[in-house]
Amino acid sequence: MKTRILGKNGPAVSELGFGAMGLSYGYGPSIDRSEAVTLLQAAYDLGITFFDTAEAYGTENEELVGVALAPVRDQVVYATKFGWKDGNARTGDLDSSPARIRFVAEQSLRRLRTDRIDLFYQHRVDPNVPIEEVAGTVKDLIAEGKVKHFGLSEAGVGTIRRAHAVLPVAALQSEYSMFTRDPEADILPVLDELGIGFVPFSPLGKGFLTGKIDQSTTFADGDIRNTLPRFQSAARAANQRLVEAIEWIAQGKSVTLAQVALAWLLAQRPWIVPIPGTTKRARLEENAGSSTVELTPRDLAAINDALQHIAITGERYSDQAMKLIDR
Repeated sequence: MKTRILGKNGPAVSELGFGAMGLSYGYGPSIDRSEAVTLLQAAYDLGITFFDTAEAYGTENEELVGVALAPVRDQVVYATKFGWKDGNARTGDLDSSPARIRFVAEQSLRRLRTDRIDLFYQHRVDPNVPIEEVAGTVKDLIAEGKVKHFGLSEAGVGTIRRAHAVLPVAALQSEYSMFTRDPEADILPVLDELGIGFVPFSPLGKGFLTGKIDQSTTFADGDIRNTLPRFQSAARAANQRLVEAIEWIAQGKSVTLAQVALAWLLAQRPWIVPIPGTTKRARLEENAGSSTVELTPRDLAAINDALQHIAITGERYSDQAMKLIDR
C-alpha cells in the first residue's frame, strides 16, 4: 500500500489507516479479544501501518492495539486521544486541563505498550481550556519524548490557527465522506495553507456508503446509529439517493460501493488518510482494496456533479453532541 505524509513534518503512514473504535465501542458489543487481535494483525499484513484508538473507546481498545502490534511496533504509527472528563465521552463533559492531558498520556503509553505516542489528538475542543495551553502541554510532552506529533479533532478554523501558532499540528481528524462534506468549504483550504494532514473518520458514513443499510435495517443495542438523526428510518429512505448516485460507477468498475467511497476520499487531496473501521476480515480486505481503485477525472466529475444535487437528510449527531463540535 502507498504511503502519505501527515503534515509538513508529520509521520509517514499507509494511505488507509484502521479505526479501532468499533472493536469495543460505539457499534454494539465488543468483539472477542482474540478476534480483535487477529483482525489488527491482518490489517498490518495488508499494508496498513496507521492505527487509531482513544482513551474514550474504553481501556481495552488501546490494550488491543498494543498487544496485537507489539511485534511490529517500530513499523506502525499509533494515534490516540485525550479530552473527555474521566475518559467518558458518553457524558459529554470535556477536560483538556494540562494535568488530565499528562495523565491520559501516561495511561495510553502503558496500555499501548510503547514508549511514545506517535500522534496525540485533542478529541474535542474544550472551551474551558485555551487551546494555547493545550498545545503547550503537548509541546512539553514532545520535548520529553513521550509524544511525537500533535493533532486536533473536530476543530474549527480559528482553533486550528491558534494551536498551530504554538505547536505545528500534524493532522486534523474530523468526519468527512460523501455523506458528510462539511469540511470542504472552510477546513480543507486552511489545512492546505498550513500543511496539515487530514484524517477522515467515518469515511464510509458509519456504514451507509456500503449500500448495506436501508430503511428496514435494524442496529444492535448499544449501536450509536440508533440515536443519530441521519439514521432514523425516514432519513435512511431519503438518503438512498446518494447510494444510487454512485452505484453505477461501482458496477462499471466491478468494485464495491465502499471502495468507490474510499477511493473518492483519497482523490480529494494527497494528504488525506481515511481510517475505516470494521470487525470483519472480509470488510477489512474490501477496504484495503480501495487503494487500488482508480477513479478517472470523468468519474470524479460525475460523482461531484451528483453530490451537488443531493441534500442529505438528518444531522450527523444529536443536538447535544453537535454543540461539542468547534466552529
